[in-house]
Amino acid sequence: MNWKSALQIGDLDDAQRLEVTCRTCGHVHYLEVAKLRDDPRLRQLYLDEVERTTICKARGCRSPVRMTLVRSGDASGFVGGMA
Repeated sequence: MNWKSALQIGDLDDAQRLEVTCRTCGHVHYLEVAKLRDDPRLRQLYLDEVERTTICKARGCRSPVRMTLVRSGDASGFVGGMA
């Protein structure tokens, strides 16, 4: 079980986005969680199901895609070092 099969669209915050990258041509586009949540059929889907049904939006490609969760800007980078 991975994070995509554990999270549903309804579990995500409206401000989050999903980065969708084509496995063939490398085209990148973004899906907004708020727009996905507006559709009652998509609200209950797990992220791996959304990834399987999404295709590349580049002209003429229509290949399968890889999806990643884009973190919001309030996360901070690692700050640390060796003592």
